Amino acid sequence: MATAIYADRTASISELKKNPTATVKSGEGRPVAILNHSKPAFYCVPASLYEKMLEIIEDRQLARIVRSRLNEEEVEVNWEDF
Repeated sequence: MATAIYADRTASISELKKNPTATVKSGEGRPVAILNHSKPAFYCVPASLYEKMLEIIEDRQLARIVRSRLNEEEVEVNWEDF
Protein backbone atom coordinates (compact mmCIF):
# COMPACT_ATOMS: atom_id res chain seq x y z
CA MET A 1 0.00 0.00 0.00
CA ALA A 2 1.36 3.43 -0.95
CA THR A 3 1.81 6.06 1.74
CA ALA A 4 1.44 9.78 1.07
CA ILE A 5 4.30 11.99 2.17
CA TYR A 6 3.39 15.61 2.80
CA ALA A 7 6.87 17.12 2.54
CA ASP A 8 9.37 17.89 -0.18
CA ARG A 9 12.25 16.52 1.89
CA THR A 10 12.65 13.25 3.76
CA ALA A 11 15.18 11.90 6.24
CA SER A 12 15.53 8.69 8.18
CA ILE A 13 15.33 8.53 11.95
CA SER A 14 19.03 7.61 11.90
CA GLU A 15 19.86 10.80 9.97
CA LEU A 16 17.82 12.82 12.43
CA LYS A 17 19.66 11.26 15.39
CA LYS A 18 23.07 11.93 13.81
CA ASN A 19 22.46 15.60 13.12
CA PRO A 20 19.05 17.05 14.07
CA THR A 21 19.99 20.62 13.15
CA ALA A 22 21.14 19.64 9.66
CA THR A 23 17.93 17.65 9.18
CA VAL A 24 15.78 20.68 10.04
CA LYS A 25 17.92 22.97 7.85
CA SER A 26 17.62 20.58 4.90
CA GLY A 27 13.93 21.46 4.71
CA GLU A 28 14.82 25.13 4.08
CA GLY A 29 12.01 26.35 6.32
CA ARG A 30 9.55 23.64 5.32
CA PRO A 31 8.60 20.34 6.97
CA VAL A 32 10.86 17.30 6.68
CA ALA A 33 9.19 13.88 6.73
CA ILE A 34 11.03 11.57 9.10
CA LEU A 35 10.81 8.03 7.78
CA ASN A 36 10.86 4.76 9.67
CA HIS A 37 11.12 1.71 7.39
CA SER A 38 10.34 3.96 4.39
CA LYS A 39 7.08 5.24 5.91
CA PRO A 40 6.52 8.65 7.49
CA ALA A 41 6.76 8.38 11.29
CA PHE A 42 6.40 12.12 11.92
CA TYR A 43 7.18 15.52 10.46
CA CYS A 44 9.98 17.72 11.70
CA VAL A 45 9.03 21.40 11.44
CA PRO A 46 11.19 24.44 12.16
CA ALA A 47 10.07 26.56 15.12
CA SER A 48 9.08 29.54 12.94
CA LEU A 49 6.76 27.39 10.82
CA TYR A 50 5.26 25.73 13.90
CA GLU A 51 4.49 29.17 15.36
CA LYS A 52 2.76 30.19 12.12
CA MET A 53 0.74 26.96 12.14
CA LEU A 54 -0.43 27.64 15.70
CA GLU A 55 -1.44 31.21 14.76
CA ILE A 56 -3.49 29.94 11.81
CA ILE A 57 -5.18 27.31 13.98
CA GLU A 58 -6.02 29.91 16.62
CA ASP A 59 -7.37 32.33 13.98
CA ARG A 60 -9.62 29.61 12.57
CA GLN A 61 -10.91 28.72 16.03
CA LEU A 62 -11.69 32.37 16.75
CA ALA A 63 -13.41 32.75 13.38
CA ARG A 64 -15.57 29.72 14.19
CA ILE A 65 -16.59 31.32 17.50
CA VAL A 66 -17.40 34.61 15.77
CA ARG A 67 -19.56 32.86 13.16
CA SER A 68 -21.41 30.92 15.86
CA ARG A 69 -22.23 34.18 17.70
CA LEU A 70 -23.10 36.21 14.62
CA ASN A 71 -26.87 36.07 15.16
CA GLU A 72 -26.87 36.48 18.93
CA GLU A 73 -28.72 39.36 20.53
CA GLU A 74 -26.60 42.45 21.10
CA VAL A 75 -25.74 43.46 24.66
CA GLU A 76 -25.39 47.12 25.61
CA VAL A 77 -22.12 47.78 27.44
CA ASN A 78 -21.03 50.87 29.31
CA TRP A 79 -17.23 50.90 29.46
CA GLU A 80 -17.26 53.22 32.47
CA ASP A 81 -18.74 50.37 34.53
CA PHE A 82 -15.49 48.40 34.20
